[in-house]
Amino acid sequence: MGLDNASLTSLAVLGDGLRRRMFAFIRSERRPVTREEVADSVGVSRKLAAFHLDKLVTAGLLHARYESTGERKVGRRPKVYEPAAEPIAVSIPERRHEMLADLLAEAVLTEARGETAHDAALRVARRRGEALGRAERERARPGRLGAERGLSLAAGPLEELGFEPERAAPTLLRLRNCPFHPLAAKAPDLVCGVNQAFLAGYLHGLGSDRTTAVFAPRPGACCVELRGDDSAGEPPEERTGCER
Repeated sequence: MGLDNASLTSLAVLGDGLRRRMFAFIRSERRPVTREEVADSVGVSRKLAAFHLDKLVTAGLLHARYESTGERKVGRRPKVYEPAAEPIAVSIPERRHEMLADLLAEAVLTEARGETAHDAALRVARRRGEALGRAERERARPGRLGAERGLSLAAGPLEELGFEPERAAPTLLRLRNCPFHPLAAKAPDLVCGVNQAFLAGYLHGLGSDRTTAVFAPRPGACCVELRGDDSAGEPPEERTGCER
């Protein structure tokens, strides 16, 4: 699965009621706090507080450091805790709205004279896909790719991105999830077009030139699928956008 395991781990750690109270206290203080302050706030010993605080740090929910002081004091500097700046979010099935937003922001900022915003978005999407494909090719060093091998190599990173690839046939890779839903349903011409451009660029960067990304909308799935030589020439279904 392409789920964010770090986020799932963080949420699991917060399944403990005492840790939730400690985490809520630290967030509410809006400043670094000591383990003594945390222990007092929830009514436990400093040793028990330290144990749970370490769990929260390991899960990425808190940052810990030793407090810096202006003067040198005898003894060890107190350890303080503060919330991690990174947000935690889990979506099942997985969504990548931040990826789409970043891509569209770059398109707006780099839109050339005479280029429409839509064309700029497709350009950026294809370039992003090509970069991802080149990186995967450099990592795997697969040599020349036929259709079947190209689809096999393509599947791994797409799983990580939440597309949930499914090998429906030797030369057909269907994508069971749309990471950009429900935005794709609201603006299919833009979002589905960006999605196809990204995946087409990805295959090109991967060196999988005997495969292609085509529109093939299916209810509850991505509007694009990846096809090899023997199916690449089939006419795609009429594009109606991604449904979920």
